[in-house]
Amino acid sequence: QVQLVESGGGLVQAGGSLRLSCAASGPFLTRYTIGWLRQAPGTAREFVAAIDWSAGTGTTYYADSVKGRFTVSRDNANDTVYLQMNNMKPEDTAVYYCAGMLYGSGWLSRPNDYRIWGQGTQVTVSS
Repeated sequence: QVQLVESGGGLVQAGGSLRLSCAASGPFLTRYTIGWLRQAPGTAREFVAAIDWSAGTGTTYYADSVKGRFTVSRDNANDTVYLQMNNMKPEDTAVYYCAGMLYGSGWLSRPNDYRIWGQGTQVTVSS
C-alpha cells in the first residue's frame, strides 16, 4: 500500500514562496499520478497540480489559478514529489494534500478519483 506524507507548510506573506514535499513509500510508485489538492475553510477540495510518476513521462498538470506561479516536480531517487509555490496570494491559503491515483484511472480534477491521501499541511498567506 502506497503511503504519502506531506511537509513544508507554514505562514508566508503575499508575494512570497513555499515548497511543499510529499514523501511516498510503497510498491509500484511509477504506476501513479501524484496530485496536489487544497481545501480552504468552507469550500470544496480543489485540484492544484499533478505529475505522472512514471520515468518515461513526468507530465505535469496545473489548475488555471496557479499556472505560472506553482511548479510540481518529482525526485525519483528519493520518492518525493514537490510543489514549489511562488508569488503566493492570500487566496492560496488552504490545507494542501498530496494524493495518488493509478495512472489513467480517473480525472485529475476530481478529488474523489484519488485513492490515496496524505494527512495535509496548512499553508497560510498573509496580505
